Amino acid sequence: MGRGSRWRTLRWVFVVLLAAAAALAAKAWSDTAAEPEIMRLTARLDGLPAGTPPMRLLLLSDIHVSGPDMPPERLARIVEQANRLQPDVVLIAGDFVSEKRTATRLYSAAEAIAPLAALKAPLGKIAVPGNHDHWFGVAAVRRELERAGFTVLANAAVRAGPLAIGGIDDDYTGHADPSAALAAVDRLGGGRVLLSHSPDPFPDLPAGFGLMLAGHTHCGQIRYPWGGSPATMSAYGDRYACGTVRENGNLLVTTAGLGTSVLPFRLFSRPEMWLIEVVPAGR
Repeated sequence: MGRGSRWRTLRWVFVVLLAAAAALAAKAWSDTAAEPEIMRLTARLDGLPAGTPPMRLLLLSDIHVSGPDMPPERLARIVEQANRLQPDVVLIAGDFVSEKRTATRLYSAAEAIAPLAALKAPLGKIAVPGNHDHWFGVAAVRRELERAGFTVLANAAVRAGPLAIGGIDDDYTGHADPSAALAAVDRLGGGRVLLSHSPDPFPDLPAGFGLMLAGHTHCGQIRYPWGGSPATMSAYGDRYACGTVRENGNLLVTTAGLGTSVLPFRLFSRPEMWLIEVVPAGR
């Protein structure tokens, strides 16, 4: 092969690689900026009296307000989408803010959380802290959440209609005390729900506890087209990293969340929120 032929071959290889990189970048931005997909599930809970009408729980997580992918204006649009689902209770599993170095703009806790004040839920808005909330400044995050109408649970529980909802402080940063949260749930009685930033406390739940909701993993955020991902930020790898898992008489829902962490894009992992209808176990 002559020098001219080799140059033409290399040029075509370069063009093909450039086109592939452009297509991959377009796919990544499409996945990152997509309107959240609504995942739907019915969960049957012990502790709910027979005849209790279905309750709609809306699970959000990992908002990570920052530029370019999740400015407050985009979060405001997501809040409008959430309100159209008419949830009875809104639960947010932490990581409201971001301090990532790859962001084009960072926001204060007040700027990041202000759009969430418009969320509507007649039985309450409940949140737990995530690892980024602790690193950012959890006191400021908590103050702004309470100003936006949220009950913030850190190893505690609250009543929401016929449900006892416990909230675990962040496990990843060592602030979790699941035993305290579970004891608080037991004192309230009713259908049992546990909210946690990380899914990792799930194997330690007592048998037949009920429903646990989590985030943190982003379902990998950057996933392989055939499934799985290089990292899940979970001690259990892919075991609890995405979707639903049933073990020991308990149900775990881990959401992919809304925003991004470390890198400002998703790939083969689109944003989502879960609308979970809870009904009595015998229904």
